Amino acid sequence: MPVEIREIIIRAVLNSPGNTEEGAQQPDKHLNDKEMIVQACVNEVMRILKRSKQR
Repeated sequence: MPVEIREIIIRAVLNSPGNTEEGAQQPDKHLNDKEMIVQACVNEVMRILKRSKQR
């Protein structure tokens, strides 16, 4: 019997840079890192959905 997944929950925990020099010098870098992580998650979910439709 096939199993259908009707809901998927994705959670990610990102650490903030705190008071380090790197964080103070490049706040946009961490923003870009978060965006890259979100984009990677979206791409992976889309890949899984595409593969499941092919079955």
